[in-house]
Amino acid sequence: MSAVQAQVVAHYRSELVERMRAAGGVVTIGDLTIRLAKEFGFCYGVERAIDLAYAARRAYPDRSIFLLGEIIHNPEVNDQIRRMGIVTISSRPTDEEIARLRPEDIVIIPAFGTEVATRRKLESRGCAFVDTTCGDVMSVWKRVRQYSRESVTSIIHGKAWHEETLATSSQATAQTGGHYLVVFNLAETDYVCSYILNGGSREEFLDKFRGAYSPGFDPDIHLSAVGVANQTTMLRGETEEVQRRFRTTMEAKFGREKVESHFRFFDTICGATQDRQDALEKLLAEPPDLLVVIGGYNSSNTSHLAEMGEEKLPTYFIKNAAKMVSTELIVHYDLHLKQEVETTGWLPSGKVVIGVTAGASCPNNLIEDTIRRLFELRGVSPSDLPASRQGQ
Repeated sequence: MSAVQAQVVAHYRSELVERMRAAGGVVTIGDLTIRLAKEFGFCYGVERAIDLAYAARRAYPDRSIFLLGEIIHNPEVNDQIRRMGIVTISSRPTDEEIARLRPEDIVIIPAFGTEVATRRKLESRGCAFVDTTCGDVMSVWKRVRQYSRESVTSIIHGKAWHEETLATSSQATAQTGGHYLVVFNLAETDYVCSYILNGGSREEFLDKFRGAYSPGFDPDIHLSAVGVANQTTMLRGETEEVQRRFRTTMEAKFGREKVESHFRFFDTICGATQDRQDALEKLLAEPPDLLVVIGGYNSSNTSHLAEMGEEKLPTYFIKNAAKMVSTELIVHYDLHLKQEVETTGWLPSGKVVIGVTAGASCPNNLIEDTIRRLFELRGVSPSDLPASRQGQ
């Protein structure tokens, strides 16, 4: 692992970022000041997943290695994994994909985990696993399995289409009789709470949440006892509000003295996700002129950082430094349109303070590239920066 970690450091480390951190996360050259959030970039779970993928390649140089989907939600990291000869197959592989696997092949399970049915199919092929599932995710699985044993329906605050939530949902139904319902936001939470209290059209309910509930789920039966869990990368405040609204609803429905029989909850927000959200909140307490958020567009935790920024100041969500085309043009991801858009006149002239943060799946070298590009756009020579990979 020491050899593997040295290789990972060579690919993703940034001396510039480390020096900025040591100096309080702020660097000013000329009229441009960059302020880094105190916590950003790779978390322990992501580092572990990458280390294990690299280790698998080193330990099994002559065996075919396959990865279920993406190791993490960062395109540059996934490209690097592919360059190592690790072949990507679907996160929910088809029977045809599974049939091509041989018992001597290695299958890497990504940090998000995988669905119970997928794992069982792969086990039937006799493949060996390198399981990089994050420990925080597995804590959620333990909780929803407990709910199922107690005949409590898991209310999962998350994105029904996200790999992590798909894996967690499958844990809720791993035992016969287990059920789940995924709620994406507070509006959906209120809809469900209203149904619990007042009833409604069963057909409308099932149509509204199509694809987000367990087989055989019936809102008239399976919402009498619920337990809240979540995708680990959601906003803590929103998950806490989901919990509060369900508890209030169950108290109103069944009485406060009986609520423990009808409501459960457990704090399953990832610590690293929360640390990055808290750090950004502190950075925004003295708002910079604009915020740049770096990470994969399909990264849930990064998207939430961008959402937090959007509430307070101009925010640009980019996947790499190349998206900052010029002082006049930036190409960035629009969370509402769910696509890249172009914005002109984004970088003000004169004195400007730019906040920078990154999701838990973004490596430091991409953060350095962004900082370097920002200074380059303002005419600062690379030699004027505290340190850089190019200058080492």
